Amino acid sequence: MAAVSSSDSDGCGAESNETNSKWLDAHYDPMANIHTFSACLALADLHGDGEYKLVVGDLGPGGQQPRLKVLKGPLVMTESPLPALPAAAATFFMEQHEPRTPALALASGPCVYVYKNLRPYFKFSLPQLPPNPLEQDLWNQAKEDQIDPLTLKEMLESIRETAEEPLSVQSLSFLQLELSEMEAFVNQHKSKSIKRQTVITTMTTLKKNLADEDAVSCLVLGTENKELLVLDPEAFTVLAKMSLPSVPVFLEVSGQFDVEFRLAAACRNGNIYILRRDSKHPKYCIELSAQPVGLVRVHKILVVGSTQDSLHGFTHKGKKLWTVPMPAAILTMNLLEQHSRGLQAVMAGLANGEVRIYRDKALLNVIRTPDAVTSLCFGRYGREDNTLIMTTRGGGLIIKILKRTAVFVEGGSELGPPPAQAMKLNVPRKTRLYVDQTLREREAGTAMHRAFQTDLYLLRLRAARTYLQALESSLSPVSVTAREPLKLHAMVQGLGPTFKLTLHLQNTSTARPILGLLICFLYNEALYALPRAFFKVPLLVPGLSYPLETFVESLSNKGISDIIKVLVLREGQSAPLLSAHVNMPGSEGLVAT
Repeated sequence: MAAVSSSDSDGCGAESNETNSKWLDAHYDPMANIHTFSACLALADLHGDGEYKLVVGDLGPGGQQPRLKVLKGPLVMTESPLPALPAAAATFFMEQHEPRTPALALASGPCVYVYKNLRPYFKFSLPQLPPNPLEQDLWNQAKEDQIDPLTLKEMLESIRETAEEPLSVQSLSFLQLELSEMEAFVNQHKSKSIKRQTVITTMTTLKKNLADEDAVSCLVLGTENKELLVLDPEAFTVLAKMSLPSVPVFLEVSGQFDVEFRLAAACRNGNIYILRRDSKHPKYCIELSAQPVGLVRVHKILVVGSTQDSLHGFTHKGKKLWTVPMPAAILTMNLLEQHSRGLQAVMAGLANGEVRIYRDKALLNVIRTPDAVTSLCFGRYGREDNTLIMTTRGGGLIIKILKRTAVFVEGGSELGPPPAQAMKLNVPRKTRLYVDQTLREREAGTAMHRAFQTDLYLLRLRAARTYLQALESSLSPVSVTAREPLKLHAMVQGLGPTFKLTLHLQNTSTARPILGLLICFLYNEALYALPRAFFKVPLLVPGLSYPLETFVESLSNKGISDIIKVLVLREGQSAPLLSAHVNMPGSEGLVAT
């Protein structure tokens, strides 16, 4: 067992040594040859003996030779090859029968491989999709020797560029061949039927009817054809199917399938879609400004890592709560849950070799590693409850154990109230006037309250009367009648003595135009002169604001200003529909001369 040359520090950034570190260095092997990501790591008691093992869906060096590895402590216990690259690994309980041992589900290609006691138990394959009719017709013609392989290649390439549905594996394999190999491939496969198979992109588990830790769970699959499938844990039939606008890459679920559940899916189009029980399509949508690189649910908050090097917190209805910038690009994310202290936090592995732990937007801890971490997993490993397992970019394996005395504190400060709480406030001494006023309020409290209530009622009455008078005399710039829905806004421009008065008149109805309106100005003729104080209004189309302009000439050289009343009238009616009072500014031009 090698000693790991990593360190961790608290939220304030002070470097810590082994004595005050929150973590014990259990194992470090830079040559472990494990290449995976967080979705392909799982911890479970696979044999029911209380010894938790680590399940790894290993991609292999360079994405070659994928394998399923099971680790016990620092050693690989079993290893088996996989037919395709793994997409996700999860452990779940299939039934209530004793002994209660969890099953292992590994998503790889179009299949989910289920293991019990590390032995193959069941293989679920995604249902096949209908092939493209044009592609099927081309292979039928090739079967009857009506087209040559070169023509078949050109037409398949045309279909691949224009069709929305992807081609089958047979056609894609044919397009990658050299010209000399095409004829043999066509002769070999032309008699076979075209099959279009989608693949699994992500997977998680959902409790079926109980929220207990060892309750029966369903598998939730995200597929390349923009669908979510919920599988029955015993019969492995599709219980529910939901559609998404894009391909899901990260999943987070909460609740129980038979009661109520929420499902959050981060997709390749940069959006996160929220689905609920009995909904075939998303109920809410969270639009991100960059592509998501991780999705973790902490209590009722969705924490999303983006390619803009930041963490974002959202509610399940899409409301953004906070944003935390990161010092480097985020490579992986996972949940840290310490059951003994009721702590849930987010772990983020960064490209600069740091692993940062956040509770909401507060930094709890920073772990520095020799290499960039590409996958994270926290939970019970062996017989230790709080174990952190990390794999690095170079294939290394790091195992750390959280000390039983470790306490995560926001900002790295000490426990207890903040220091500002112990500071004494400079409260002024009580004066004689203050004491007399207090005694007066005690003695005459009832009378003072009654006087206050009387004045408040009179104020409300006066405001109601003024409002009623304004409605009756059409003094409001907004019409309150449904027959003439109008809105008037006035604006004065200029320094004087000539001002430009612009009226914005708008028909606020939805579909009915208004015709036959007049504009009238009332003003002091000794102070102002208008070229026309009365004119007609053109037809008002609904929703548009019509600017009506006129000029006002100030006649006073003493800087006196007054109010100009603007009335909107209906032909044949004396009462105005609405009015506005324009407070004219003083003429600066005449005052200066």
